[in-house]
Amino acid sequence: MIKSIKKWVLISIISGLVLGMWLTYYAVTPLKLQPNSQEIIIQPKSGLRSIANQLVEQGVIGEPWGFILLAKLLSKEQFLQAGSYTLNKNINPYQLLLSLNHGKATQGSVTFIEGRTFSQMRDKLAKNDAVKQSITNLSDAEVMQKMGAQYKVSEGLFFPDTYYFDRNTSDIILLQRSYDAMQRKLAKAWEYRAANLPYKNSYQALIMASIIEKETGKSAERPMIAGVFINRLRIGMRLQTDPTVIYGMGAQYDGNIRKKDLIKDTPYNTYTRDGLPPSPIAMPGLASIEAALHPAGTKALYFVGKGDGSHAFSNNLEEHNRAVNRYQLGNTK
Repeated sequence: MIKSIKKWVLISIISGLVLGMWLTYYAVTPLKLQPNSQEIIIQPKSGLRSIANQLVEQGVIGEPWGFILLAKLLSKEQFLQAGSYTLNKNINPYQLLLSLNHGKATQGSVTFIEGRTFSQMRDKLAKNDAVKQSITNLSDAEVMQKMGAQYKVSEGLFFPDTYYFDRNTSDIILLQRSYDAMQRKLAKAWEYRAANLPYKNSYQALIMASIIEKETGKSAERPMIAGVFINRLRIGMRLQTDPTVIYGMGAQYDGNIRKKDLIKDTPYNTYTRDGLPPSPIAMPGLASIEAALHPAGTKALYFVGKGDGSHAFSNNLEEHNRAVNRYQLGNTK
């Protein structure tokens, strides 16, 4: 009887040692995934056995029981988290277990760029494979309504930035984050605006900021651009800015703007209509918003591109015509 007990104890010890050695080897042996990295998804509310089976189905591990045994032995069973993960080629089961335990899920990202339109924002979201699509068949107005926004026209109401998110976050949630960011930043900038600006409200300032954004890529010039347009508004002079005309042309714009385009009336043609256009024409960045609310103190009423991205500013039409001759027509006399 005693010999039999000793025998079973010895077998148990040897079996335990063998199992422990195998489990150690299993835990630290790289999985050698193909290709070099792999995206996996662990579904919400998954238990340990379900997670192990999902790993098998996605080609990460060959059999589920080794991973299950490792998780139980290390008391990680209750702490594994759902989400999307990027696994490198040489990750081992122990490292995989730690990743799932700490919830190191793969994040997606999307960058909305200053000067882009809402249509371009939507296109970028639609092409991002980490984004859950929910607005594909909705109009812009329906998207705004779904967000509970007070505006029907979507243009310019979203803050350009890089947004990080868990994979499968819906497009409407990302748009809401960008919209809320713009409302906060615009409200704060409006609160600290310069005195005596010719805007009825912060929305008009946003419209101006969008024009400034499209007129120059040089941050240092934005307050001067703003100063010119504000001077024009104050004396009742039309803004006469090409970017608004181009926006009003929509799909008809082919990369060139012609005289016939400048005289064809649309709600956005600031050559034919007084004041600001009815909405922003693009997504302005914070620098353009600040410029619209803190314009340079200048008497300039005109500016013309020098050909290097910068502009020459003039106080009167005579000076402006000389600048046009020099920088646009190449006449230096």
